[in-house]
Amino acid sequence: MMGKDINSEALVSQNNSELLLLPLIGIGLFLVCYIVAASNYPGGSWMFPDADGFSFQHNYLCDLLDEYAINGKLNAARFYARTSLGSLCISLLLIWFYLPKLFHPKSVNQAIMRITGIVSLATIMLLNPNTHDGTVRVAGIFGVLALISCFIELFKARYYGLFGLGILCLVVFLFNYYSYETGSFIEFLPLIQKITFILFLTWFVFLNVTIYLKRKNK
Repeated sequence: MMGKDINSEALVSQNNSELLLLPLIGIGLFLVCYIVAASNYPGGSWMFPDADGFSFQHNYLCDLLDEYAINGKLNAARFYARTSLGSLCISLLLIWFYLPKLFHPKSVNQAIMRITGIVSLATIMLLNPNTHDGTVRVAGIFGVLALISCFIELFKARYYGLFGLGILCLVVFLFNYYSYETGSFIEFLPLIQKITFILFLTWFVFLNVTIYLKRKNK
């Protein structure tokens, strides 16, 4: 009878561990939906307003979210882009919720990390053309606080690879923000934005897999 109880507990624990992989599914959905959105974008960028289609080099990712494309046509990509953004935000929100599971013992800093990360992602979900700049700034402030708190925990727990990649993400993000606010290197900003996204998504995937493996092994 005791053997059955132990097996049941192990099965429940394993099922709970599998739920930790939900963010990876959401990130995959984000990528698929954004590719579909980009293929349906009518055209236009801030440098080339009359261009056709989506340009990886000249369009910002948020161009896909607007009701009308920059060339003035109704934006058929908007639904897919909104679905993509929602999927990404929920996925990353779950990662920030799960993240304290990676560390022991528990601390106030981990609570700060979780709360600021969730608030940052919840703010981004409110993104719209009328409040774009303000939303990005508020989400950015909470996001940086969450990252710094996370870096402290990663370093203390000796996850040096994740710590180093996270620092690289933050540096590129700050350069992205500097370019956005000052106009320096503005012609390269759409490309810098995508590099920033790729780096962060890679980091979050590694974080998620590390959380899953630790909980599964435990």
